[in-house]
Amino acid sequence: MDNRRDWAHCSRVHAPLLSLPDANPSSPRQNCGLGGYCTPIESSLARPEHDALVCSHAHVKRGETLYRLGDRLSSIYPIKAGCFRVSAITERGDHQVIGFYLRGEILGLDAVATQSHTSTATALEDSEVCIVPFEHFERLCAKSGPLQQHFHKMMSREISVDRNMMLLLGSMNAEERVVSFLLSLSARLVARGYSPVDFNLRMSREDIGSHLGLKLETVSRTLSSLHEQRLLDVDGRHFRVLDVPGLKRLVGEPESAR
Repeated sequence: MDNRRDWAHCSRVHAPLLSLPDANPSSPRQNCGLGGYCTPIESSLARPEHDALVCSHAHVKRGETLYRLGDRLSSIYPIKAGCFRVSAITERGDHQVIGFYLRGEILGLDAVATQSHTSTATALEDSEVCIVPFEHFERLCAKSGPLQQHFHKMMSREISVDRNMMLLLGSMNAEERVVSFLLSLSARLVARGYSPVDFNLRMSREDIGSHLGLKLETVSRTLSSLHEQRLLDVDGRHFRVLDVPGLKRLVGEPESAR
């Protein structure tokens, strides 16, 4: 079953993305991934149509695919709510999870260089995204230096994530990979206003294993070991971190880091 809609024509809710000179990091709009550049259409800050990039919002049900490997780039997708799994196919034909994206992060940037998606994005829970037509977004970036700079930062962040993942897979054992993944997820959650030590994982252990280059049994065994060491309290997909400094010591990370 192909759980995919034609998101390019979805237009449930509209809002212009404006070339505002001062993106406010404390604004609640920061949650959408485009910071203070996203302004509701009814806002007094709204400018004439030729300065606005009209986007739409769409709800993506759990298990539904936002885009697939090989799809042409039409839009980028800031996540307003929910969680997505991004996967690709290896040279051997295996499916590989290459990342998990949360509220405030942006999907679809993988297609900017080649104009077609190199991965598939699937909702792990009922989610909501903005649909930002990329051609219009590029035109607005050309008009707005601050927005263009913001876009460069987004692309730089993608490169940094890829680099860190390569270092993780190339130099860490199974326990270090799992702990590093949990600490990274904790840091991303707290940056979005969630608890860094008490959370529900939306991804399965199998997905985590695929992402970290580990077998399902290895992930489960490692989590059980961390539970026995009283570093984590694990109940299904509910995790409670009991000893953050202890986890950081396992990966040789300073306790003040992240």
